[in-house]
Amino acid sequence: MTEHYDALETREPQAREQDLFARLPDILRRAMAAPGYAAHLAGIEPAAVTSRGALARLPVLRKSALPALHRATPPFGGFNLEAPGRFARLFTSPGPIFEAEPAERDPWCGARALFAAGFRSGDIVLNTFSYHLTPGGFIFDGAARALGCAVIPAGPGNTEQQFELIAAYRPVAYSGTPDFLKILLDGAAAAGRDATCIRRALVSGAAFPRSLQDEFTTRGIDAYQAFATADLGFIAYETGARDGLVVNEDLIVEIVRPGTGDAVPDGEVGEIVVTSLDPHHPWIRLALGDLSAVLAGPSACGRTNMRIKGWMGRADQTTKIKGMFVRPEQVAEIARRHPELGRLRLVVRREGETDAMVLRAETAAIDDSLGEAVATSLQAVTKLRGGVELLTPGTLPNDGRVIADER
Repeated sequence: MTEHYDALETREPQAREQDLFARLPDILRRAMAAPGYAAHLAGIEPAAVTSRGALARLPVLRKSALPALHRATPPFGGFNLEAPGRFARLFTSPGPIFEAEPAERDPWCGARALFAAGFRSGDIVLNTFSYHLTPGGFIFDGAARALGCAVIPAGPGNTEQQFELIAAYRPVAYSGTPDFLKILLDGAAAAGRDATCIRRALVSGAAFPRSLQDEFTTRGIDAYQAFATADLGFIAYETGARDGLVVNEDLIVEIVRPGTGDAVPDGEVGEIVVTSLDPHHPWIRLALGDLSAVLAGPSACGRTNMRIKGWMGRADQTTKIKGMFVRPEQVAEIARRHPELGRLRLVVRREGETDAMVLRAETAAIDDSLGEAVATSLQAVTKLRGGVELLTPGTLPNDGRVIADER
């Protein structure tokens, strides 16, 4: 069986670097034709940006700034010249951040990640990422179909109906969050349903600890992880070598000191900054707010691109819960809806092998009806269910934190 998706994955690192930076000036010119980038990169001469050192002198664009930019100049904040009607699909993520899918094969560049996870043409894939408004479902759907797989667009939830689909179509592969795969497997075992046809998985959108990886292995599933975002698609992916995540082709990834655009030494944890060479919607030094670190040397699988350790937390207070970003602005919206609340803190933990969140809120009016109302607002604002704990004033620390990720 072929081990690599194409020859790009195994080329000499210097050849890859030369190719990326030879193409970058034209991408910069395209980007700066849009008013948002023209202002953001004012004074930059694209022809001079032909190395990592030159790229590092450009300002970063923080993903956390996109919601305000998109509200001010909808839909894309002035950072894209393409009219919305030129794209295939249009989405929104919490913030809101508006995203567009180019009208081309494998628009999110994920086929090679699925290939590295063992997916092959003719496989049937159960895709449980959401297809509703957010792009997650289509990101993995498009990658699988570009690889020649048939896709069951299952989305999350509705486990009983998913068992029927599994029984009818016998999918050999799964894509979705690791949490939901565990829910499916546990539910199938409890209900006496057969899900043993699933032998491979590519998971994303939530923590994938070693304990859960080992559990899937004992159940006969070879599961790999990928790092992807709604803006950029697939950024890095795990391979059979199990030695970190290999950066995707056509991307320039930097690891910088959080809050700056300055590179950290290889091996030091910092914030992931990505420049994409997508001519339809280029991103120039997009700072994701996610932490990782560069691993030394190429992967043992033969792929020669940069390797990173994978997701290592958030550089800011924005966090990802069950595949959805939750932002401090959303906690503030809950406070706005309930003026009787004082200081708030959203605490994120792991319960068993599943993400869980509890909103801790100070109030002088502790009663069950308020707790229920706040829980309803929490789900409406974040699109996720969570608990609510009402506390007397002065209980929470006065440290400015509104999201505490304790996973």
